[in-house]
Amino acid sequence: MSYLTICYWLVSYFVGTFMTAWWVGKWRNIDLREHRSGNLGARNAGAVIGKSAFFLTSIGDGSKGLLIVLLGYLLNETEFSIAVAGALVIIGHLFPFWLKGKGGKGIATFVGVTLAFNPLLFLAFVVGFLIPIPFLKSATLSMLFGYVCYIGSIIYSGCLPVAWPIILIILIIVYKHRFDIIESYQEKAWKSKK
Repeated sequence: MSYLTICYWLVSYFVGTFMTAWWVGKWRNIDLREHRSGNLGARNAGAVIGKSAFFLTSIGDGSKGLLIVLLGYLLNETEFSIAVAGALVIIGHLFPFWLKGKGGKGIATFVGVTLAFNPLLFLAFVVGFLIPIPFLKSATLSMLFGYVCYIGSIIYSGCLPVAWPIILIILIIVYKHRFDIIESYQEKAWKSKK
């Protein structure tokens, strides 16, 4: 492992700790941690401030994931090193040190990372997410199918030896969403009984 790789990984985490939602909220004199879910992500920013905040946060959080992966390719890092960096930028977003580990839930940053890392694998994620939407009518639950398709595509394509850090991150993201998943499932079950 080279000194450059270690520096690249450290930069990845610190870039991840740039919380777009926090800065968007600060611009509007709003601390999003004190409103609704308290989450520093696009969904909460949109719910509290409005659509513009949702889009700004989504773009900002997605861009940091995408740029970190592209930087890895520019530095001629190995695919495994880039996958680790992708995982670290998401870790930085989920657990920013300067906010005592209370960050976002990682969806937009995950999208940026996976899009840049391997567009074909990302396509599998998108398809897996979109197909169940008309039936489930829940982005939260449909996202689980997207993750399953993404992981399945990694295994099928033989990318597991280099891409397993991203799979680990998916598990952490799902854990961060556990209450949303339970709530969405219960809401779906309740509606089906009506």
